[in-house]
Amino acid sequence: MTRPLTLVPSFIFALTAAIPAAQAQSSAGVALADSFRIGTSGALCTAQNRSADPALVSMFDRAHAIVCRDSAATVGKLFQLRVRKDGGAAQLQASRDPAVQCAVPASAAISGLSGVMRAECQSKDGLRYLAYTAARGAVLYAAEGLAGYDSALQLGLKSIMMDRPAAGAVEVAVTEAGDPAAFAKVQAGALDPEQARIEGYARNNAGNYAESAAFFETLILQSGADDKGFARSAEYLANQALQQSNLGNAAEADALFQRAQRAADPSDPLIIRLFRNFRAMQALNQGQPQMAMERLAVKMPALGESEMAQSRLTTGYIDRPIAQRLNADSEEIARLGGLSQQLTLEERLQILDLQALYLQGAALRQIGNDDEARTALIEAVTKLGAMREGRISSITWLRSASLTELSALVEAQGKMGQARTYLDEAVRLVGIDYPSSAALLLARARLAAFLIRDSKVSEARTLYRQVVAETSTTPGAGASAKTVIGPYLALLANSDASDTAAASDFFAASQILTRPGVAQTQAVLARELSGGSDEASRLFRQSVTLSRDVIRNESEIARIQAKADSSGEDAGLLAAARSALVTAQAQQTAIVAQLSAFPRYRALGNSQLTLADLQKNLRAGEGYYKLVLSGGKPFALFVTNEAARVKALGISETDLNVMVALLRDSIVHDNNGRTETPPFDIKTAHDLYNDLFGPVEADLKPVTHLIFEPDGAMLQLPVNLLVTDQASVDRFVERTRDPVADPFDMTGTAWLGRERVVSTSVSSRAFADVRAIAAAKGKRIYLGLGENTPALMTTAATGTAAARGSCDWPLFNWGNPISSAELRLGANALGQSNSEVLTGNAFSDTALRERTDLADFRVLHFATHGLVTAPRPSCPAQPSLVTSFGDSNSDGLLTFKEIFDLRLDADTIILSACDTAGMATIAATREAGIATGGNFALDGLVRAFVGAGGRSIIASHWPVPDDFDATKTLISNLFVDPGKIGTGEALLRGQRALMDNVETSHPYYWAAFAIIGDATKPLTTR
Repeated sequence: MTRPLTLVPSFIFALTAAIPAAQAQSSAGVALADSFRIGTSGALCTAQNRSADPALVSMFDRAHAIVCRDSAATVGKLFQLRVRKDGGAAQLQASRDPAVQCAVPASAAISGLSGVMRAECQSKDGLRYLAYTAARGAVLYAAEGLAGYDSALQLGLKSIMMDRPAAGAVEVAVTEAGDPAAFAKVQAGALDPEQARIEGYARNNAGNYAESAAFFETLILQSGADDKGFARSAEYLANQALQQSNLGNAAEADALFQRAQRAADPSDPLIIRLFRNFRAMQALNQGQPQMAMERLAVKMPALGESEMAQSRLTTGYIDRPIAQRLNADSEEIARLGGLSQQLTLEERLQILDLQALYLQGAALRQIGNDDEARTALIEAVTKLGAMREGRISSITWLRSASLTELSALVEAQGKMGQARTYLDEAVRLVGIDYPSSAALLLARARLAAFLIRDSKVSEARTLYRQVVAETSTTPGAGASAKTVIGPYLALLANSDASDTAAASDFFAASQILTRPGVAQTQAVLARELSGGSDEASRLFRQSVTLSRDVIRNESEIARIQAKADSSGEDAGLLAAARSALVTAQAQQTAIVAQLSAFPRYRALGNSQLTLADLQKNLRAGEGYYKLVLSGGKPFALFVTNEAARVKALGISETDLNVMVALLRDSIVHDNNGRTETPPFDIKTAHDLYNDLFGPVEADLKPVTHLIFEPDGAMLQLPVNLLVTDQASVDRFVERTRDPVADPFDMTGTAWLGRERVVSTSVSSRAFADVRAIAAAKGKRIYLGLGENTPALMTTAATGTAAARGSCDWPLFNWGNPISSAELRLGANALGQSNSEVLTGNAFSDTALRERTDLADFRVLHFATHGLVTAPRPSCPAQPSLVTSFGDSNSDGLLTFKEIFDLRLDADTIILSACDTAGMATIAATREAGIATGGNFALDGLVRAFVGAGGRSIIASHWPVPDDFDATKTLISNLFVDPGKIGTGEALLRGQRALMDNVETSHPYYWAAFAIIGDATKPLTTR
């Protein structure tokens, strides 16, 4: 029997193998801190210690870099300098960019500070800088940086002068929805490599896996050498691999572990232990405790078995004193800063072996061997607590995790009091060393889940509510919290109907679950297309473009470094990518600084909605259905503008997956390369309706516009084809008992989508944003694109046929172009004078990339095949649209990256032959310049077109056939009364006509299209 990790999150914490203890750091003020937050509200900015800054000349000098979320580079610096003859001017000048020239300082007024001087500075490109200085005795305090970050400079100066974080709001530009991992990369880049490495371990211990991954990824990018030539590569890569495993990206973790293995010294007793433990954690993450036991059983080299390895380690291979950040003698600075001494080599080996003991206990508990598990865990807790009398903060999480496992063991024996004691102590330990962290929130959430099981519901609910509220403001907490939020959702879903707060609490909790990447993209688009200054919009667009350039260059650097056999050409490409990265980072930061002059970009609103906010966005006759999957259980939240109801659904996630697969297979499936449509599985369609909508059926009946936010397998199925009554099933079954009856005749069926318009929402915030976005401003209405030239008829395609690789699509995919009839129909309906249709050779990828007028069209209609999977299972998925082959640089595909780069401003984009169930891989999203994504359906072509500038996307779950004029009927109705009725109502006209026709009543003909966005908005405005 294998037990799940019932109390410990499924993602296991990594070990800080080499961070010295720093118990007194919190009381030592900000001067010695590795980092501290600037301000208490507004945009998130932090100060990162800079021990290698040119301004530092003695052990008494300090420097911090200021980094702010959404800026790709450092925005300023803070200094504390021992005053010399020139008053510190030479030191400040040494740190300053030579291109920056400063005027004579003048007196400045900063609340709470006196004697502050300010100098106006400017770079050669006209960018404004500010330089603040203030002398206190023998110390010169200074803050310098971009003028757009003035509030951060002032608060940073106050913080270092008071030696504690100063309260106040940081009012600077924020351009994105807020990506903790992207921000962590900027922070890592501002630190010296050793400090960034320590911080990477600390982020992991605090439960911020994505941020930890960003730190180690940055260290890999900065290493400047291949795996075999760089001593730290194995450590960095192993940590990056573990974080990807923690985040659920198993394939990427395996590839990184392989790279780490190539770089590792097999005689190094520390790195080999690190690998042992990390690979065991990976096995536990994948639910394979027996494999974890096997990996933990591998014999490790003892200390002294390799004199070379011991020599390298003791001279700083694994760790150098943390006090090196102050450029001085470690013992003296440790005394001044109150820091404990560096861990010895023997202590680091002992910690790694005790971590292995903890992992063994966790695996044994999952297998069901409680006695041996308890022995291992108690030994781990006891010995960890004895190390330096328990004052090593870097192993706090390990003690906490061991206590949590022990709690699970004694709870299973009915010893609830002892189990509570273990969990309380686990929370206390994490709270001491990792306050305001994801790790603390996880520990508290596990305690809250226990309280539910212990029938202390009121206490549990209060604690969970606090965890949810703090998760939204704790970087990186959302990705981890989703593993422990399930019991809270179940508690709320089973609340009494009189509990009016249950739905509101459920809605708040559901939003901390990781959102689809398309929702994040749509949030940025909403801000980009919002009304206001043209100059602000231009700068914002530029900042987004440069942010994508940053991510792409990082991706290119990682790609080159990952090559096992690099060449001289690769070295040149790597240097070019590094140079381009630095340039893009600097340019993006400068643009964001300029955006600060525009008030609407000054601050970022909360990305979450309250339930009341959602209800304000709903009109009479509208219902918002949010499907939430957590812990293998589905939940439903149904909201109208007047009421809200939350329900636990009587179906498991596994059963949901099976039912969706059955329905998809009964619509269209591949039979040895041949597409077939069998009779529709009407019984499963009704059963699934009962499972999903039965609990809220009374609320659904008056709804004429259903906004459906899918999750899990339902991302692959249009909800409108569910069957609402048993009578429809009975009639169909009775009719088809006749051997000559037509099993494809579905007329008279009560479809969910027959009496109501359906919108697909990727998140409540995205729906609210789309509903509020102003209409497109283009002067032309319609651009139709499709009917590619078959590949074998073009020189460009046949010339490259021999050179095509195993991951290139075979050329026969270009041999069956979609007819342009629907494009001609659209152009005629919307007016030839304001329309254009591109077919044949004019419809090529290169031609589209070269056009500069795409933003002039308010409706774009693609009638072409979408390739949304991968040619082979081993190849990365790269969502693409088939086009004609163009010039010699053409591959006949408009790829995810190329779509994302199109400059559009469209009310509606129609994709009439694509599959929205396809996903973009993580690699594909990074190639496109997107920091997050790759794990969700609707994250492929739909996300790319949203990012390019499409407000609403009409996409098909499968290519609609031309038989019986099905496509013509659907498309022609979309173009009736454009600007007067919503796209949902227009589409429904065509769907009803097909439903009522015997030949086209099967859902294959009418149910494919989904409107992602707001179906009440018209196709375009005239």
